[in-house]
Amino acid sequence: MHYVYIVECKDGTLYTGWTTDMEKRIAEHNKGKGAKYTRGRFPVQLKYYEEFSVKEEALHREYLIKQLSRQEKVELISSPSSAK
Repeated sequence: MHYVYIVECKDGTLYTGWTTDMEKRIAEHNKGKGAKYTRGRFPVQLKYYEEFSVKEEALHREYLIKQLSRQEKVELISSPSSAK
C-alpha cells in the first residue's frame, strides 16, 4: 500500500509526503530524520492520509495536494469525507 499524508509541524505549518509505511515514516519525522522540511519542525502530528495500491497514483496525488493553498489543505483535512 502507498500513502499520501499531511502532517502538522510544531510550528503549525503543514507538510505533505508519501510513504509505504505510515507508522515508520511518522516516527522518522518525529526523530528529526524525516524530510528536510520537518527536521527542525518536529514533533509532527498526522492530520490526513489517503491510501493507494499503485505508487504512481500516490505520487500524482501528492503532487496535486502540494499545489493546493494552505487554506485548501486545511479544508481537505477538516472535510467530513476526510480519509483519516
